[in-house]
Amino acid sequence: MSEKPVVVLTRRWPEAIEAKMAELFDLRINASDQPMSREQLAQALLDGDVVCPTVTDNIDAQLLSAPNVRTRLLANFGVGFNHIDVSAAKTQGMVVTNTPGVLTDATAEIAMTLLLTSARRTGEGERLVRAGGWDGWRPTHMLSTQVTGKTLGVIGMGRIGTALARQAHHGFGMSILYTARNPRPQSEEIELGAVRCEIDELLQRADFVSINCPATPETQNLINLAKLKRMQPHAHLINTARGDIVNEADLVTALSTGIIAGAGLDVFVDEPNVSQALMDLQQVVLLPHMGSGTRETREAMGNCALANIQAFFSHQSLPNRV
Repeated sequence: MSEKPVVVLTRRWPEAIEAKMAELFDLRINASDQPMSREQLAQALLDGDVVCPTVTDNIDAQLLSAPNVRTRLLANFGVGFNHIDVSAAKTQGMVVTNTPGVLTDATAEIAMTLLLTSARRTGEGERLVRAGGWDGWRPTHMLSTQVTGKTLGVIGMGRIGTALARQAHHGFGMSILYTARNPRPQSEEIELGAVRCEIDELLQRADFVSINCPATPETQNLINLAKLKRMQPHAHLINTARGDIVNEADLVTALSTGIIAGAGLDVFVDEPNVSQALMDLQQVVLLPHMGSGTRETREAMGNCALANIQAFFSHQSLPNRV
């Protein structure tokens, strides 16, 4: 039996990170790179001293409390950890870590990409050109919404929300409204032209609303039909956080009936399944959960997770303990 700790990756990681980990640990890789079944996750918890889950793995109390579970560290590949029952893990004596900070700019870029794509109808335009349906320029063709100088409402002003606000304010001269449990430092509010307010006021005043809060029981279906009706008819909703923060059926209703003008989504309730009702709407931009998907960021996430694992086995303070 190997004397090295057993580390299980539930999905493939960047090759450079896998190579580093293989030198240090007895590395078990999910070569298929498909989401593990519940049975496979259960086996991983029996085999691995460390299991490295991702957002596609639902690790609940039943799995964690099974007899003979060997895992002592869940080193999550990602900043969000709502797919892990953290309370149950702690009850079983497990440590949970994540990878915050390193994916901030990449995710904020995707939020801004969705905002621009939704506002300027570039997805529709690109599909029109590819389909051979473009018959030439004219003054009233595919009119869209200008972004520069408009108001952005940020729901959840953490690292990613703040980075998005910075891009929007400095890059596009946007005014910033935000919600947060605690106000940002005054110097930051001044830099970003940001004003903290309650969510209903934010929804009523913003031209664009970006969801950047964590997924918790309190935020599930936070954006429902009642909230969407508070938005302006020309407004656009952007979600790069978690799918279940938005009631998708209510969003379809809001888009179909003109309650809001458009939406840009990188996350969905039942990933990778996307409802046909959303797929049928031209005024919604749909991306395959690619917020952190740059080579630089995914390698940084892997290095962050690796640092947590090394600290754990060295009995040092963990950089990103949940």
